[in-house]
Amino acid sequence: MSEDLIRSLTIKQLRALAAVADSGAVSAAARRLGVTPPAVTMQVQLLEAATALPLLDRSGDKFRPTDAGREVVEAVTRIESAIRDCVAALEAMKGLEGGRVAVAIVSTAKYFAPMALGAFARAHPKVELALVVGNRMEVLNHLRGDQVDVAIMGRPPEDIETVRTVIGDHPHIVVAPPDHPLVGQTLAPQALSGHTFLMREQGSGTRALMERLFAEEGVLPKIGMEIGSNETIKQAVIAGLGLAFLSAHTVAAEIADGRLTQLDVERLPIMRQWHVVRRAGKRLTPPAAAMSSFLSERGAEFLPRIEKKSGTVSTS
Repeated sequence: MSEDLIRSLTIKQLRALAAVADSGAVSAAARRLGVTPPAVTMQVQLLEAATALPLLDRSGDKFRPTDAGREVVEAVTRIESAIRDCVAALEAMKGLEGGRVAVAIVSTAKYFAPMALGAFARAHPKVELALVVGNRMEVLNHLRGDQVDVAIMGRPPEDIETVRTVIGDHPHIVVAPPDHPLVGQTLAPQALSGHTFLMREQGSGTRALMERLFAEEGVLPKIGMEIGSNETIKQAVIAGLGLAFLSAHTVAAEIADGRLTQLDVERLPIMRQWHVVRRAGKRLTPPAAAMSSFLSERGAEFLPRIEKKSGTVSTS
């Protein structure tokens, strides 16, 4: 029976189940796999028939894996990892004359990472690049799932064994519209209490850093809108809807042209660092290894130019 089951399973069936289990919906799984919803349903049904066990339960409007389904999904993760390792070994035989590199970046890094990737692409025109942009939690999930070769992010994960290299400094500041009443003052952090702050979404590293700072300093802000985009937050601050705690690299251009102003707050800027990160156990193809080395050695060249002046950060 077990041998018959092993022979009857297909990658299509396993991927269909994993996609539904992860997304909770057949339609979302179909979009991810590039097939129709009926095709996903058929593959899952064939897999359930082969195992003679229910693999998915409907909970409300979402599908969730049963105990048997979780066993299969965990096996799919291992199978996909083995396939990627096999592809990496095959790509290694080709050298740098081809192949593909997948890079994940946190959304804040989009203000410099594309320039670095562009420079790499010009140096290696036959290498195909894939770029994924997300918040910190999304990038960590890509690393855990071996869906990318390397990642550019701030604080490396603590629950994943990684190889990481510092790219350069990453300052964080509070910005305001130029006519805000706090502009021009030297402020204790507590002076920010009661002022409206526009927030990044849960899962954002910038938000987590801000919340730690405010908790340590006893700052009690008035929480405004939660916005999942640095660009939208910047526009909202310019429009006078509140203050924001952001990476200085995201607002360098707006500070330079006077649309935003950095507040002079004690303890700021908070200086973190940019890292290039890869999972320690992942086998890198020659193109991926070259990308990792390129970002480690030359990534700092593409950071927005920031200089410290009198305890503040301004563009140079």
